[in-house]
Amino acid sequence: MQAVGIIVEYNPFHNGHLHHVKEAKLTTQSDVAVAVMSGQFLQRGEPALVDKWHRTKMALASGVDVVIELPYIFSTAQASQFASGAVQILDAMKCSFLAFGSEQGTIDPFINSYRLIENNRDNYNKIIKESIQTGKSYPQALHVAYEQLKQLHPNSYIDLAQPNNILGFHYVEAMTQYQCAMKPATIQRIAAGYHDAIDPDNEIASATGIRQAIFNGQSLTDITPYLPKTSHEQLEQWQLLHGQFACWENFWPLLKYAILRHTPEQLKLFADVSEGLENSLLKHAATSETYLEFMNALKSKRYTWTRLQRMLTHIYTGVTKEQLHAYSKPTYIRILGMTKTGQHYISDIKKSLSLPLISRVAVSKDPILAIDLRATKMYQLGIAQFSNKKIDEDYKTPPIRI
Repeated sequence: MQAVGIIVEYNPFHNGHLHHVKEAKLTTQSDVAVAVMSGQFLQRGEPALVDKWHRTKMALASGVDVVIELPYIFSTAQASQFASGAVQILDAMKCSFLAFGSEQGTIDPFINSYRLIENNRDNYNKIIKESIQTGKSYPQALHVAYEQLKQLHPNSYIDLAQPNNILGFHYVEAMTQYQCAMKPATIQRIAAGYHDAIDPDNEIASATGIRQAIFNGQSLTDITPYLPKTSHEQLEQWQLLHGQFACWENFWPLLKYAILRHTPEQLKLFADVSEGLENSLLKHAATSETYLEFMNALKSKRYTWTRLQRMLTHIYTGVTKEQLHAYSKPTYIRILGMTKTGQHYISDIKKSLSLPLISRVAVSKDPILAIDLRATKMYQLGIAQFSNKKIDEDYKTPPIRI
């Protein structure tokens, strides 16, 4: 059986994701789709709308055959580390292809862009350093350096201002650096852009647009056209159980406490806290009534919203710089769910896996998994701010089978 790997968050799984899964299988002529999916906290530094078990059910009902959890230290990291962890897991899962969605839609420009930067690394780093010294943020400095290199070496390149292209670049980078057996493929992102609001004339909407609609008070009925049936059912089930969906605004009392209980020296130990941010964190957390008020006070030209949210995620979950950067490679494979086809695939490759499969988390002593388990507990505490119902615990939840 031939497998195609995909790297996902499914926050939530929508019609665009359904298109991606179908096209990934069709384009690569694969029998199985293996998804490595972020757990309770995501790459943009925020809690998932619903927990990983509900999102796994969405995926398995819509064409994904195996769902693997991307460990916290990768799922909440900046793009290159996020890509590195996910790519290594899919390679360990013996996938023949990695198929990612992109605004570009063709693979050669990704390879050209990677070679452009890699072959001109010294000049690239020099331009970045100079741009940061002029007051630009790190992402802005990366863009300036890339655009200058493109002018010096004309070719067909990707637009690295586009969010899916950025991740795709890092997937290609990781596959090359780790000499993966997988081949890269990309699926054209259609209709809605990454940040676009819902368009009532189109049945494909971005996950960002769908979440905005939910948090702006629209009913689940209003977003029905943009979701496969099972995704809508899982969101309804969650709403019935908990009343609300997970977001930092709903977690704010706990996040505020997590900040204020520390001294500046202690805050500096957490991942992504640097350059005096610890003082701003304490100052604005003490005076802000809401998460949005806090973020607007904290935001500056130097730090992107996403960078700040990742920092806050690490403070909330208690993950230090040392912990986040102690591991560059995944150490296990944890299956969240699988279809019958996925079970057959696992049986076929089980003896040749380069990473151990973890089925019973209670007996594992893996330090990366321990961080994941703690992250789930903190996610549970956040949900408890507005719900009397407990979410499924890692220790008690076996892989979902359909």
